[in-house]
Amino acid sequence: MNKNEIFNIQNQEEFTSIALSIFKHQFKNNKVYRSFCSLLNIYYSDIKHIEEIPFLPIQFFKSHNILSTTDTVQQIFTSSGTTGSTTSKHQVTDISLYEKSYFKAFKHFYGNIEEYTILALLPSYLERKGSSLIYMVDDLIKKSKKPKSGFYLNNLSTLKDTLIELDNNGEKVLLIGVSFALLDLVETYTFNLKNTIIMETGGMKGRRKELVRNELHEILRYGFGVNYIHSEYGMTELLSQAYSKGNGIFNTPPWMKILIRDTENPLEILSNGKTGGINVIDLANVNSCSFIATQDLGKIYSDSSFEILGRFDHSDIRGCNLLI
Repeated sequence: MNKNEIFNIQNQEEFTSIALSIFKHQFKNNKVYRSFCSLLNIYYSDIKHIEEIPFLPIQFFKSHNILSTTDTVQQIFTSSGTTGSTTSKHQVTDISLYEKSYFKAFKHFYGNIEEYTILALLPSYLERKGSSLIYMVDDLIKKSKKPKSGFYLNNLSTLKDTLIELDNNGEKVLLIGVSFALLDLVETYTFNLKNTIIMETGGMKGRRKELVRNELHEILRYGFGVNYIHSEYGMTELLSQAYSKGNGIFNTPPWMKILIRDTENPLEILSNGKTGGINVIDLANVNSCSFIATQDLGKIYSDSSFEILGRFDHSDIRGCNLLI
């Protein structure tokens, strides 16, 4: 299969065809995924629709090497995790797939990267190795070719001055930051930005009390003086991201799709508007596993946009224990 086909998908029929092809490939070549399917008594020839594909619980990335190829591993992305916890490992054998995925997704949602100055406030990610988010943002900063694009660790005063200067000059700016750091910034300084996109990547990373999305976004909207807070939905185990341009409603690029599973029966896919576990089809994950059952709760709407509503409690995860 030509892997570049993934990024040229034009409609649902093409998505379905490539997804079923990748499922067959991963069933045959991914030992962990094939064992998982076998435990469910599912064989690749049984699957005719993407809703029938088994989704691998995301916890497997903590305990197994999830690979559908024998190619050399070029990059290992790791999750942050809490102190003492087991982290996920995503072994990437073709880093160009990740680079194409995030670059084409940015263009799909925001246009030409060279029109933006990219400012990154990601201290918790910057302080460790193996972050897929840092890899992406670092490359986007370079691709922007703007002299003031860059990372800011604890120098909030310099970031404040840069933001205000660029915004006043009419420059298009994207400030991407982890939630707790963005809160630190607006608690120290007040802004009234007209040309700047504020994008949060979620999570307090143990630095602050968790806030519900509406509360977080209201504080940030007021603090930055903007109408909407954008969001990025991605994770170590994926090579693609979904984006929200406001109100917590996310959309995926054409090679990524969200399905909602029943919380009691993880093999049942729910209809639009119902709350359940988020399953992700990420076709860029062709060399690992493209079909992942996350620990996030959400719902999907008729236009294929979706919303994140929370996380599973460990006690709520059903159907995973015997499989792991």
